[in-house]
Amino acid sequence: MTLESNQAWVSPAELQSAAAPCSTSPDAVRGLLRTVIGSVKRLFSFFLQLFLGLANRRANAQEEDQVYKGNPMKKPAWVIDKERSKRAAAAETVWLFGLHAVRDALVNPDRTRLRLVLSKNAADKLAEAIAQSGMEPEIVDVRRFAKDVPIAEDSVHQGAALEVKPLDWGKVTDLCEPGQASPVVVLLDRVTDPHNVGAILRSAEVFGARAVVAPHRHSAPETGALAKTASGALERQPYLRVKNLGDAIEELQKIGYVVYGLAGEAEMTLAEGLAKSPDLPIALVMGAEGPGLRERTRELCDHLVKIPFAADFGSLNVSNAAAVALYAAQNRGTTKA
Repeated sequence: MTLESNQAWVSPAELQSAAAPCSTSPDAVRGLLRTVIGSVKRLFSFFLQLFLGLANRRANAQEEDQVYKGNPMKKPAWVIDKERSKRAAAAETVWLFGLHAVRDALVNPDRTRLRLVLSKNAADKLAEAIAQSGMEPEIVDVRRFAKDVPIAEDSVHQGAALEVKPLDWGKVTDLCEPGQASPVVVLLDRVTDPHNVGAILRSAEVFGARAVVAPHRHSAPETGALAKTASGALERQPYLRVKNLGDAIEELQKIGYVVYGLAGEAEMTLAEGLAKSPDLPIALVMGAEGPGLRERTRELCDHLVKIPFAADFGSLNVSNAAAVALYAAQNRGTTKA
């Protein structure tokens, strides 16, 4: 921005004229007024241009910031998605509720805990776990519990709620490295019911599964309902949510896993399939109730197997089927499932 100096300031001649003894004639008064008004106009013009120049600089700076920091033309889409996912994950918190779920989260050294809200009765029952966690609980009236804590009013909270960060179990291949044993991994293909997933986590812990793996989308995230159904298993049983379930299956196959997909229409029984790999690490893929396994998931499985039923008509929900399959996998070569 450039301004001529005489556009902004009163000239010496004008100052001298203004300072001269004023005449009472109308012409002299009108001349003085014209001088003052002209000076005010020039000052107004100067400050207006100064303001517009600063505003323009600020707009240019914001545009440059967008170009270098967030413009998709400057960054690949996958980079932007990854950055958004990281920001969302950093901001995500989970409210766990129920005495068992809260107790196990309080004593889990890997769990990041943020806020603990308890009734007086629940605080007495959880005294040892509270002391171990080092947290200072907020004691509230149990009748107002759902108003003080952002959980559903019909939640069976037992006067205990804990706000936490989701657990980070690391990478699938690191966690499921075969090692000396013949591990079992459970993969869930679009199983979205948190109660089913919670029950599967309990079974996975009981039968020694290395991990339970599900896709980020169309799966059950960590929630209070899932944690309560898992009855503490969420704190001990690895539950990984991955970007692409098919990619996770292929990664497991590369490190030696044999992948079994459970499908009711399969010709091979679960026992017959497991007999093919008695000493190998295996992965059991469970589909959602109703639609079952997706087409690509089926294609990636090494074998499709079924749990035979005694009657012509029969079915198990996905959590019960997972328990049966895990038991059979643990006892390969001895079961007839």
